[in-house]
Amino acid sequence: MFYIRKEALIVILIVFLSVNATCQTKEGSVSDSDVKTEKKRKKKKKKKVKLPEIDLSHWKVTLPVTNDKGKPVEIEPPEIFDFAKMEVAKPYMYIDSTRGAIVFHAMPTASKTKNTKYTRSELREQMEPGNNNVNWTFADGAYMKGKMAMDASTKDANGKYHRTIIMQIHGRLTNEQRDLIGKDDNNAPPILKIYWDNGKVRVKTKVLKNTNATVPEILHEDAWGDDEGFNFEEEVGFKKFTLEVKVSEGKMVVVLNKNEYKVYEDVHMRKWGVFENYFKAGNYFQTRDEGAFSKVRIYELEVSH
Repeated sequence: MFYIRKEALIVILIVFLSVNATCQTKEGSVSDSDVKTEKKRKKKKKKKVKLPEIDLSHWKVTLPVTNDKGKPVEIEPPEIFDFAKMEVAKPYMYIDSTRGAIVFHAMPTASKTKNTKYTRSELREQMEPGNNNVNWTFADGAYMKGKMAMDASTKDANGKYHRTIIMQIHGRLTNEQRDLIGKDDNNAPPILKIYWDNGKVRVKTKVLKNTNATVPEILHEDAWGDDEGFNFEEEVGFKKFTLEVKVSEGKMVVVLNKNEYKVYEDVHMRKWGVFENYFKAGNYFQTRDEGAFSKVRIYELEVSH
């Protein structure tokens, strides 16, 4: 009887130890799985910070807000390097670190530059940082490339998205030209306007009303009219796209996504060579509708001469 009890105890002990070991193995397995799952969750929570590839050392920005003199706020180099920390700029020009872009936000306000009724959050090229008086001609040659996207845009009463100008080449009179025609500023017409227009990219340029005109007549803004405009076939919508603008003596080429080209090479381009120019990029909003706004993302922006 003793031996039977002894054998029974041994069997029970063996079974207990086996069950305990199995439980410990399962517990250990569950614990390892939990740790791995937690690590995966932590990895998912970490978002990569992306920064836009834009060197602002040769750009100033005009914002849709006024200063204490009632004029649009402008930020030039080197102050523009710290735009992300500037309270006046934060609502209108800020970094989207999840997409790696600078967002330019504009809406109708009292902040209007001379000769326009519209507002802007837009970059203006400065070949010499802080100086608007150093610019380029078509003979000098120029190239601008930008990767961008429309972030958001409101619609008008007809259900059509509001337009915004995303790139420009703006003309400028030299001081001598300004004095020659008796003007009180150096402003000349923009030879190129590139619009985001209801999901498509539209290009507008200037044409001489009288192709036989010469200096000083062609220096006057009213000597130039608007062409019919040109729409690229591709609908970019709210997707990312690339624009290139190439300028040389008597010629201007606009390229969308390295696929579609619009070439201007005519008497108007040749005679435009009399003007100085500078590039612009960003959000020049084209409506005064109440409550309207748009946001443009720029991921990359480069200029060369």
